[in-house]
Amino acid sequence: MSNTDRNPAEMRCGGVVDEPRRPPSGVEVLTARDVPLGGPRAMTVRRTLPQRARTLIGAWCFADHYGPDDVTATGGMDVAPHPHTGLQTVSWLFSGEIEHRDSLGVHAMVRPGELNLMTGGHGICHSEVSTSRTTILHGVQLWVALPGEHRDAGRDFRHHVPSPVPLDGGEARVFLGSLAGDTSPVPTFTPLLGAEITLEPRAEITLAVDEGFEHGVLVDTGEVRVRETVLRPSELGYLGMGADALTLTNASDTAARLVLLGGTPFEEQIVMWWNFVGRSHDDIVRARREWQDASARFGSVEGYDGDRLPAPALPNATIKPRGNPSPKGTP
Repeated sequence: MSNTDRNPAEMRCGGVVDEPRRPPSGVEVLTARDVPLGGPRAMTVRRTLPQRARTLIGAWCFADHYGPDDVTATGGMDVAPHPHTGLQTVSWLFSGEIEHRDSLGVHAMVRPGELNLMTGGHGICHSEVSTSRTTILHGVQLWVALPGEHRDAGRDFRHHVPSPVPLDGGEARVFLGSLAGDTSPVPTFTPLLGAEITLEPRAEITLAVDEGFEHGVLVDTGEVRVRETVLRPSELGYLGMGADALTLTNASDTAARLVLLGGTPFEEQIVMWWNFVGRSHDDIVRARREWQDASARFGSVEGYDGDRLPAPALPNATIKPRGNPSPKGTP
């Protein structure tokens, strides 16, 4: 998915504007901001990463949460071909269907419970359109920053359908990394975790997790309690390193669903603007110019009915690395 902001925010190193809610439990609560995805009726997504209070959780650098969206009212998703560098996109749906086309030549469908992971690396472009079979569109779009030694990796696309893992009081689908005795076969460039977890009404589950990981709990439906902090729908709770177990409690009388993200702290500074992740202002300027010039760096998408997305104007300032608070330990 493209970051379709026409004026992407410039974030200066160390700046803190969006102060997270900080309960005594040590869970940072990051609230989402609404971002129109574009088009005449502008489907809206809820963005929790990045923000100035926290840029990354592990290597996860972008999180959009959308729906349930009635596409007859909003027009659904229609994101024209757009570029990416230095990152991977992770598409995960709860309902609906999205048609994906990219410059690697992949034509694939994104369906509920199925992982589609695309590696941009040195450069790729793709389009995303909700299909005519879709009535309700609902899911998340996530980005992963690539480490310096792999940020120019070649284009790649992986598809994986994880089997549901029964839990005592719920179920998990592990699309990246390892959890609850299940391991995704999809390789990652840094240690990562990505899983959808459903909780039965009033259920409580405790999961073994990697104590070297930071974690994020993004609530889709219901209210989920983590260390006595209740996370509401569309809130992302950040948990620092040091815990080898994570207890999740459904605080409601209806089923709850969340996406659990994790990874080792990403220690490199990144420059992130529009759909590009680099290490310097010059990286961004070069990528933007090459996209505008239709460079072979990004290739082209075949089969999309429409024009490419033009890049926004660059800010009238040097784009600085995004600041991220130091990784926290469990209190």
